Amino acid sequence: MNSTKRKICFVVSSPVTVKSFLSDHIKELSKDYDIYLAGNFSEEDNAFLENLNLAGYKSIEIYRKINLKKDLSSVLKLRKYLKKEAFFAIHSITPKAGLVTALAGRMARIPYRIHIFTGQVWYTRTGLMKRLLVFLDKLIAGLNTHILVDGESQRQFLIKSRVLKESNSYVLGKGSISGVNTTRFNPDAGIRFQVRNSAGLGNKVVFGFLGRLNKDKGINELYTAFDRLAGERTDVHLMFIGGDEENMLSLLPSFKNIKEGVNFTNFGYTNKPEEVLQALDVFCLPSYREGFGTSVLEASCMGIPVICSDTYGLMDAMIDGVTGLRHKVKDAGDLHNQMLKMAISKELREELGRSGRDYVLKNFSGATITDEWVRFYKSLE
Repeated sequence: MNSTKRKICFVVSSPVTVKSFLSDHIKELSKDYDIYLAGNFSEEDNAFLENLNLAGYKSIEIYRKINLKKDLSSVLKLRKYLKKEAFFAIHSITPKAGLVTALAGRMARIPYRIHIFTGQVWYTRTGLMKRLLVFLDKLIAGLNTHILVDGESQRQFLIKSRVLKESNSYVLGKGSISGVNTTRFNPDAGIRFQVRNSAGLGNKVVFGFLGRLNKDKGINELYTAFDRLAGERTDVHLMFIGGDEENMLSLLPSFKNIKEGVNFTNFGYTNKPEEVLQALDVFCLPSYREGFGTSVLEASCMGIPVICSDTYGLMDAMIDGVTGLRHKVKDAGDLHNQMLKMAISKELREELGRSGRDYVLKNFSGATITDEWVRFYKSLE
């Protein structure tokens, strides 16, 4: 391909990462750069990739789990590709892609090597595995020339943990890897009525969770807090939206006040979360660990007040007492108290919801974050 544009390669483990976070950035960056992708792509992904204004893409297997033989093969294949194309910059996302890209990029002597941290899987780990994962993050940070972090509170945590340095780590704008599509996540009274009516929610105060159901998301604490709340009030309802990764739904019968079809709905996975979210009165994310909390921004953009834990990664996505309420991580009692406040006061819910939408529109629109990415790359020239 004949072009005078500088070449940038994004490296991911899965095409889902591209679909979820990079599509708009790539389309905008392609106006000034030749954008390439490398990662685990199959023929089924071709149609999607062809719509991204890419200069090219390369399928290279990057496995999620550690496997020394396969990982070394991935590094060598990626190094060959990077050296052949002579990229101006490479940019990795997610831990495993970050490690493979950091090693391959350094070996290929790519001038600008960038990785973005979006959360730490080791935060809730202990022992030898935690030490290994921390070491690998330090290796990623040490081999790259620039480190981005999708939130300032996460960046400060990583600096305190001696993973990053002040000098070469940055947060673009106010944070978030991709921001929020403010057209898609927009309050709609008509859709709200339809979803609530079909679920038989009536005038109940609906608390909802959106995401992967697993222990680290604080599902146990959410069950416990809502079970207590449901024992006190009959006007509350809990809704889960997302796939059950760790069979969390099997725990439901152990909570005496939570009854499926009465005050609990499991909606399951949806590719249109912006529609199901319309049914909620309060969004809950009692996570143990979180990179930034994009789902918090999406809920806030729809005017839904938020309750979330005080884990470091959520500090930038919500302003306590302004756009939502915060509870102590892993503290079901504190979570219950915040849920009770929301259940009692419609005025509080409406005030926090309005402020949350204003906060997102001002700081986290997708267009705003994309502009920050373009500005960052311009600064490297």
